[in-house]
Amino acid sequence: MLCAIYKSLKKEETYLYLAKKDDFTPVPEALMKMFGKAQLVLVINLAKQQHLVRADIDKVKQSLTDEGFYLQLPPPPINYLEQHKAQQKKDK
Repeated sequence: MLCAIYKSLKKEETYLYLAKKDDFTPVPEALMKMFGKAQLVLVINLAKQQHLVRADIDKVKQSLTDEGFYLQLPPPPINYLEQHKAQQKKDK
């Protein structure tokens, strides 16, 4: 299963996976407006991959099959204050 991966030039660390290169027709118009200009990053054969860095490969494959695209959002920011508080509770 080939997949084209595009990065958003508008939203940092946001990627759009498409089942067909340069075919944005399955992507809702509102999502494309939010995503902004798309820059091709990579064309990859998912059948030869066991995992992806920041996305569940099975979810990506399923979404590409069902929807024709998969949106990868950036990871949530780390809340260092909450981590520190949790660590203090453990240390007591």
